[in-house]
Amino acid sequence: MAGHDIPLPLYLSTIGTPIEATRAAFREHCGKEFDFDVFWPTAKKRFYALTELQLCVKAGVVELLDVLDAAQLPRAIATSSRHEDVQHHLAAGGLLGRFQTIVADGDYSRGKPHPEPYLKAAERLGVEPESCVALEDSYHGVRAASGAGMMTIMVPDLFPATAEMKRRCVCIAEDLHAVCALIEIVGYGASPSPPAAC
Repeated sequence: MAGHDIPLPLYLSTIGTPIEATRAAFREHCGKEFDFDVFWPTAKKRFYALTELQLCVKAGVVELLDVLDAAQLPRAIATSSRHEDVQHHLAAGGLLGRFQTIVADGDYSRGKPHPEPYLKAAERLGVEPESCVALEDSYHGVRAASGAGMMTIMVPDLFPATAEMKRRCVCIAEDLHAVCALIEIVGYGASPSPPAAC
């Protein structure tokens, strides 16, 4: 945009971070004169246009939510995105109403990789953080969830599981179908104090 090269590693480094951290990263790369407030809405508009045609629900997510429903496990979304963006994506995937609470930008003062978003999600669910299972696909998210004391499972997408991620997680799952299998094997639904999913 405007003659600036936006390399993929720069974009990837901002995934899971609050908007202000993203703004700072882009200005550090492109210079203080970079008009992030023009760039970001334009980029988001293009993304929305693409998602209207190409947005796909991650394989296994509906099945996972069905397993959580059957086990009567509460669940939350803890994200760096804005509430309106989360609602848009959930609606596009037919997933509105399937989460007890959503913790998004504006609900906390310190975003990922700080644990505050996850701690807020656990608080809203009325569950202790150490009783929560957190599913993450980004490095910042894994750091936030594990820092909150949650049982963290990484489901790699754009980011491979590094040695650090393996140390921070209770396991690395190939996909959400594997997470479903884990939940069913452990049998959380029969537990007197089942964990929550964030």
